[in-house]
Amino acid sequence: MAKITFVKHDGDKIVLDGEPGLSVMNVAVDNLVPGIDADCGGECNCATCHVYVDESWMPKVGMPHDAEEAIMSLNPDRQPNSRLSCQIKITEDLDGLVVKLPEFQF
Repeated sequence: MAKITFVKHDGDKIVLDGEPGLSVMNVAVDNLVPGIDADCGGECNCATCHVYVDESWMPKVGMPHDAEEAIMSLNPDRQPNSRLSCQIKITEDLDGLVVKLPEFQF
């Protein structure tokens, strides 16, 4: 298991266990984390699971692939550390991952 911390826009934190192989989005949806709607069900076709990855975790999480990049390019609130949580697969290396939830998704 890997601990994932979701930080709401008001600073409140939700810490959850994520099973390797699942996505960060799966963990959020399964635990009703507010601000992660996942309208497309994790198919990388929307941006309703958008998160800001804590800068210190970017090297381990990695950069978005072309399809994710295309979806994120349409998002006016995109930042350099933006990712779609459906595209972040949980591994043991991500134990302690911190992601921030954009205010506009609430």
